[in-house]
Amino acid sequence: MTARMRFVVAAVAVPALVLAASAARAQEPPPRIGPFVLDLHASVPRFPSDDPQLALSREMDLAELPGTGLGIQVGAHVYVLRVKAITFGLGAEFAAGRSRQTPQADATSATTGRLLRPSEERFSTIAPQLSFNFGNGHGWSYLSGGLGTSNWAVVPQGQEGFPADSENLKTLNYGGGARWFAKSHLAFSLDVRIYAISPGTPFLAGAPGSPRTNLLVIATGVSVK
Repeated sequence: MTARMRFVVAAVAVPALVLAASAARAQEPPPRIGPFVLDLHASVPRFPSDDPQLALSREMDLAELPGTGLGIQVGAHVYVLRVKAITFGLGAEFAAGRSRQTPQADATSATTGRLLRPSEERFSTIAPQLSFNFGNGHGWSYLSGGLGTSNWAVVPQGQEGFPADSENLKTLNYGGGARWFAKSHLAFSLDVRIYAISPGTPFLAGAPGSPRTNLLVIATGVSVK
């Protein structure tokens, strides 16, 4: 075979081999979900700002409730079983959020006439989670939930140490989200979750405890597998 013929054969064969390899990769099944993932999210908790019972439980004015805040959400999950289109995961999550409110100088309550106080609202929870996952290792959506405990503190200035602010409350969390892996081990992720917080104990004479509350938290960040 002459050098020119060898060149022609190589010029035809090399692209053909490259195309064949690309086609083979395209036909390969996508990777499975998991085997584990770590989530790190910034979050926006939508604290209630118009609940009279919450205000009464802390001897606060309704206008003193802080409202929407900022927080974090950290989770770890392992994927233990796949049944048809569903991959089952087990994990745990820690979430925390905070909001502050400072009224304008000399602002007064519309109902009592007293000066409105600065206040701070805090929420933290930890819970195991069971998840149902749909998709593959390149990206998947999920539904998940778990039962744990939370601490929900609403603290007006000068009222630190109130017993209701350190009470542990049974809390059910449920929601869903998705993870999109732009790289093999790093994903953009989104989670939308509701924390169903049980009612608190009444600690003030003639006043209710904190109400049963569904706290909405929207979180986004990164996931690593």
